[in-house]
Amino acid sequence: MPIYIWEGKNRNNQIQKGEMEAANEAAVRANLARMRITPTKIKKKPKDLFENVSFLQPKVKQHDIIIFARQFSTMIDAGLPIIQCLDILQSQQENATFKKMLKQIKESVESGATLADALKKFPKHFDALFVNMIAAGEAGGILDTILKRLAGYMEKAAGLKRKVKGAMVYPAITITVAVAVVIVILVYVIPVFQEMFADFGSSLPAPTVIVIKLSNFVKSKIGYMIVGLVIFIIAFKQYYKTEKGRLTVDALLLRLPVFGTLIRKVAVAKFTRTMGTMLGSGVAILDALDIVAKTAGNKIVENAIYNVRSGIAEGRTMADPLYESGVFPPMVCQMIAVGESTGALDAMLEKIADFYDEEVDQAVENLTAMIEPFMIVFLGIVIGGLVVSMYLPIFKMAGAVGG
Repeated sequence: MPIYIWEGKNRNNQIQKGEMEAANEAAVRANLARMRITPTKIKKKPKDLFENVSFLQPKVKQHDIIIFARQFSTMIDAGLPIIQCLDILQSQQENATFKKMLKQIKESVESGATLADALKKFPKHFDALFVNMIAAGEAGGILDTILKRLAGYMEKAAGLKRKVKGAMVYPAITITVAVAVVIVILVYVIPVFQEMFADFGSSLPAPTVIVIKLSNFVKSKIGYMIVGLVIFIIAFKQYYKTEKGRLTVDALLLRLPVFGTLIRKVAVAKFTRTMGTMLGSGVAILDALDIVAKTAGNKIVENAIYNVRSGIAEGRTMADPLYESGVFPPMVCQMIAVGESTGALDAMLEKIADFYDEEVDQAVENLTAMIEPFMIVFLGIVIGGLVVSMYLPIFKMAGAVGG
């Protein structure tokens, strides 16, 4: 069926726009009338020549999923049926890729599938956590509440991810620029000085000789160095895909000074936030732990969570296996023990997550404050050392002339 682009006014005289798939223009007008929208413009959407070329289609971002959950929650709360909600969300969706997804989800629900089963067909965009919480919401008749919780959870998770990326991007960019500047100096600047020093007819200072030799080495081996770096990156990725590789690298990351503390705090915040959200939504604790373990992002943390799951299956509490793992701080384990004993584990987990979100903020600030002077000193020593080494012969010659 063709797709129509429409524009109209709702009951509050507000202008609304959207797209709708319908047999003809009359069907579009009838659907808009049911939505209590008075159309002012309706036209058939021109065909996209590249609609079947997947890599040219827009990506579905997490922000799109968050808005979808928020709007879906509001409509369900207003008493609209699920199919009608999906129809409205599809018609108003501007992202072509997401629009197709919503259409397929709506068709699955219309054919008798649950919303959770329909979403499960798109694991790249709706993960196990999302699907299981939707299933719990459908079973408990609280789908609107679950969708609202999901939106809130994803917003906080996205915020946490942005903080960590921000902490890592600054040093990465600084180091990359520093390495690039050093390579440019060694490959293009030092050879100019080398030609000039060739006419001096006297011995060069040791630092200058070392820099010239380093420049010659980099110039002659730069191709091999690039190939070696590429091979190392590929080999490292392959090694990290193995069980032993992940365990080794992830354990090393947790032991890193400063960065290891940040990674641990992020892991605690993510674990407690996800567990608190799922338990508060009615997901069984063993299912929740299984999902959280798979999304931990660190093999050491993942194994610790699986050990907790095994302990609970054997009748133990959550706090004891967490404490034994050595991954989670004692304070977190104690607070979880209190939550278990009072029957308010989900609320306690949310409080821990809020606390560790603030801890991550502070850790990022401390990391940035520590890296800035370190980078300045590093650049000063490396680049300044190269420059001074090249000017030493000139100073030596000036001293000889002056003497």
